[in-house]
This record gives sequence, C-alpha cells and structure tokens, in this order.
Amino acid sequence: MLNFLRTTVLLAALTALFMGVGYLVGGQSGMLIAFVVAALTNVFAYWNSDKMVLRMQNARAVDPRQQPDLYRTVEALSQRAGIPTPKIYVIDTEQPNAFATGRDPQNAAVAVSAGLLRYLGPREVAAVIAHELAHIKNRDTLTMTITATFAGAISMLAQFGLFFGGGNNRDNPLGPIGALLAVFIAPVAAMLVQMAVSRTREYVADKDGGEILGDPLALASALNKISQLAQRTVNVAAERNPAQAHMYIFNPLNGQRMDNLFSTHPNVHNRIAALQKQAGDLRVDSTGRRTAPRFAQQRQAAPPTNSGGWRVPSTGGTEADNTTRRGPWG
Repeated sequence: MLNFLRTTVLLAALTALFMGVGYLVGGQSGMLIAFVVAALTNVFAYWNSDKMVLRMQNARAVDPRQQPDLYRTVEALSQRAGIPTPKIYVIDTEQPNAFATGRDPQNAAVAVSAGLLRYLGPREVAAVIAHELAHIKNRDTLTMTITATFAGAISMLAQFGLFFGGGNNRDNPLGPIGALLAVFIAPVAAMLVQMAVSRTREYVADKDGGEILGDPLALASALNKISQLAQRTVNVAAERNPAQAHMYIFNPLNGQRMDNLFSTHPNVHNRIAALQKQAGDLRVDSTGRRTAPRFAQQRQAAPPTNSGGWRVPSTGGTEADNTTRRGPWG
C-alpha cells in the first residue's frame, strides 16, 4: 500500500512538472498537449518502460547455458528473498555495474554488466544481485523506471519546444523566455526528483540485500571495487541516457558530466560504513561467516540446502553452523 501511494504521488508530481514545461513552452495549449502526452507516458511507462530501459542500456537476455553460475546465484537468492526468479540480462559494458527493472516482482529483470562479472569475485557478484533483488522485492523498480522515463521525456519536451520556437506562442505570457526557462530548469527539476527517489532507496536496498545474502561485507567490498573501477571506465549507453543513471547500483556517469552536485546516489563511503555496522549487528565476519555469542552452548540444526547445493545462512547458531556455502559464490 505504501509503495502504491508513493508511486501515485510520484506520477502526479511528474505529470505536474511535465505540464509546467508544456506551459513554459506553449502556454495553455502547450500545457494541454503536455497533459495528454503525460497520460500516454504514464500508460507506456507502466507497461513498457522496463523493456525500453533494457534496450537503451544495451542489455541482452542470457540463458542458463550461457551463464550457469549467474543463473544459479539469482535463483538461490530469489528463493531466499521470497520472490519469483527475475529475467536475467547482461549489459555490454566493461564498467562494473548493475540495475533492476520491472513493474512488479512477477515481471522483473536483473541486469549485470560484463565488467561486473569480470572484475568482481563470486561473493561480491552475489551481494550486488541481492541488492537488486531487494529493489524488486520492495517494488522500487516501478518507481525508478517511471522516473527515468519521465525525466527523459521532460528534457526532450523542453528541447523540442525551444527548437521549434514554442515560446513565441501568443498564448504564453512568458514568450521566448519561457522556452529558455524550460530548457534549463526542467532537467534540473527532473534530476531533483530522481535524487529524492533514489538516494533513500539505495540505503534500504543495501540493508535488505545484506540480509538476503547474510553477508553485508561482501556488498561493502563490491561497492568499494565498483567505485574505483567505474571512474576509469565509460558506460557509453548510460552517458547517452543520463536520465536512467539513478537505476544503477552505482552512478554510471564517470565524471565527464557535472554529476557530483546533483548525484542520484548516496556517498559510497557512507554506504560502506552502514554495511559494516550491519555486519557487526549480524555478527558476520569478513569471510561471510556468522560468529556465535560466547555463551552459546547448544548446536542448532543445520540450515536447509537448496537444489543447487547452496546452504542458506541462518540467523543464529554457532559459527560451525554457518560456514558451508557451496555454490557459485563459494
């Protein structure tokens, strides 16, 4: 219910912003046209924006024969998260990164980059996937995908109005100045909406992802590696479509744009610190093992094992109960 309310409020805010841009560009007639376009965009964004995002980010679907370890990891963690296994895509970029998309857990997809699979270890890849599954479980993916669609449409509408001289419309009291304001203010306003949506959700997904995997320090290690490697690698698709940058686990814009002031992601050092604190609260060490309280005397039953041989970490018990993690991430 809370996620439905949040999405409804977001749609209303973005529609109002879209209509405001239409007014600046073409007065009352421009605002009416913008309202119609916004309504159509709402429908499109709900049903098709995930497919559009995957295509624009050069993501290609993979099957278990192409990526067997990746598939086993996603399936095992999806079971742990209590959601259907999403579709799996690989992004054709050497920049280590990942994102999730889809309108609900039944129609979701996880996309990881070729660079993520190349440069990160199995535990770190699993941690990134757990983070993305947390977004799916919390239904953040619909909100983030709709935001990306609207942000791109708002910028396109503003530039379209300026190019065709929409500000000269006599119905527009601001005249050509309105079109100029739309070009410069609208993208910033859309970016601020992206920031409000993304920053808090990343902290929540970090925390929930750490709980799904049972290994917050693996995600901390992954974020540390990604933050260093991403700065040295250009994600061409993300640079061409910056309105979708907030969907990634780490900002894919490598600094060629002025993205620090209006960053859609929390500071990576703050995220790592929060994960380290979570690991301490969960009593998880740097190898992903649970450490038992010294007063623990009884040995609990071993945690269940799924069909792939991966032993699900339990939330209690002794260290010996939680050391076996057969599977693609060790």
